[in-house]
Amino acid sequence: MLLGPLVTTALLTSVVSGCTSLIESTRANKLLTLSTCKKIEAYVSLASEIFYDGHPSYHRGIDHWASSSSQRAMCVFEPGLAEDVAIAVCTLLQILGETRTPFAVKGGGHATNPGFSSTLGVHISMTRFSDVAYNSSAQTATIGAGMVWDDVYAALAQHGVVVVGGRVSGVGVAGSTLGGGYSWLTEQYGLAIDNVEEYELVMPNGTVIAVSELSSPELFFGLKGGFNNFGIVTKFTLRTFPQSLVWGGLIIMDDTVFDRLVEAIQDFLENNVDPKAAIIVNYNILLGSKVAFVILFYDGPEPPKGLFDDFMGIEAFQDVGTRSYLSLVQSPRISLFSGRRGTFHTIPIIKYPRGFQESIINETWASPSRTATSLHYGTQCGLEPYFMSIALEPFLFLDKLDSATGSISRGAFSPPSARRTGVHPLLLYAAWEDPTMDEQMYDAVRTIMETLKEKLAVATADEVNTLIVQDSGEDEATSMPTLIPPPELYGNYAMVGTPVEDIYGDNLPRLRKLREEVDPKNVMRLTGGWKF
Repeated sequence: MLLGPLVTTALLTSVVSGCTSLIESTRANKLLTLSTCKKIEAYVSLASEIFYDGHPSYHRGIDHWASSSSQRAMCVFEPGLAEDVAIAVCTLLQILGETRTPFAVKGGGHATNPGFSSTLGVHISMTRFSDVAYNSSAQTATIGAGMVWDDVYAALAQHGVVVVGGRVSGVGVAGSTLGGGYSWLTEQYGLAIDNVEEYELVMPNGTVIAVSELSSPELFFGLKGGFNNFGIVTKFTLRTFPQSLVWGGLIIMDDTVFDRLVEAIQDFLENNVDPKAAIIVNYNILLGSKVAFVILFYDGPEPPKGLFDDFMGIEAFQDVGTRSYLSLVQSPRISLFSGRRGTFHTIPIIKYPRGFQESIINETWASPSRTATSLHYGTQCGLEPYFMSIALEPFLFLDKLDSATGSISRGAFSPPSARRTGVHPLLLYAAWEDPTMDEQMYDAVRTIMETLKEKLAVATADEVNTLIVQDSGEDEATSMPTLIPPPELYGNYAMVGTPVEDIYGDNLPRLRKLREEVDPKNVMRLTGGWKF
């Protein structure tokens, strides 16, 4: 008769004991993490500082463009020297076996994946690495890892040069470069990683080294797309290129002119042969309103006659003209979306068949009565996102870039087989306010991208069949590889939870072997990000 109460009492005692142990363990971990903060503070030079909750620099340190990427760290460490970064790493290493103290490294703070550049432990903010040193003889610029591209372009403008970097305002140098780095200049010069001459790297054992293709070819390969798996990069030395005025800017239009927009996009994709020209098209829902943002770019004071006439002829708001490179980068006011929760996600794409363009619009503007998954999915489920957007970022010459520039990617991103196809990312961005919506929004974004992936496959197959009919000399075996994208995703856009196999493909075994050699004690696995 007493068995039931005895079991219940024993179970309750076990639960209470377990909770007590968890609380004590959490308290102990916090104390050990605080101890790590104090040790770093005691050892570093006057060029660096440690901040705790309540100090203005603490909040500056943990803040991200997407608020969902921020966490309340035990302390914020702002190193001013690479040697002080090394001291922090060594301090972590010394107590590694005892505490496994988590840490994070934040450059510009534009990551949208939670925990990728934030932590509850020691938060390393690279804010003080904010210098640009231009070497006119070598035609390179050495850039601090705490900078955003806006400030880099402003510093180099006085020398009449530019580097291959971010296309919109507020993007950090470190994350975008370590992950790949698409640019308005990519069609001419490649990605940011294609233009890195040297990295200043604090290795997991605390050693500060310069990494180039000559000095450390395997590590150089890993850093070109390998993010933070091999240590902490404090500086990047990039090739520079002459830069004068450019032409372009932002066009904003509503859905009444979308038929004309699709025609303009299709004409550009099919007929543009100028690598100096580029576009980005965003189909958006903003607070329930349907709107498209189009950014035009030409690397020169005026585009060739007729190149963008189809876009400019559409009745819409236009902020387009001859301007500085920095002015063009800052023309879309993406700061309007900062401070909100958000995520990116992506699928790979080579071509934009007309049928797929129409699918994108249908996904964006789906009626609430539809049951099909769409960008309206959020409002159907009562999620009410602030903003959702699908961005077309076509690159037309990537498959010819290596032969045109005489260079080969030779990096962790992307595998050579992928690079030769001309594959590039399609981007989905979602922003919302309510933290309780996080998991639902992540699920919605995954579902939307899977749906678009399926629609792309159907539209691509339709276009291949059309090509075969039109050209009897071209069979399916030779047509399909030019249109069907390889599976690898772009790491800077891929959403948290994506398997690393889906990002690095055939390069992954080589990268894992390199990581084991460089970081045998798994120091960098205490940070977030894409881990091999």
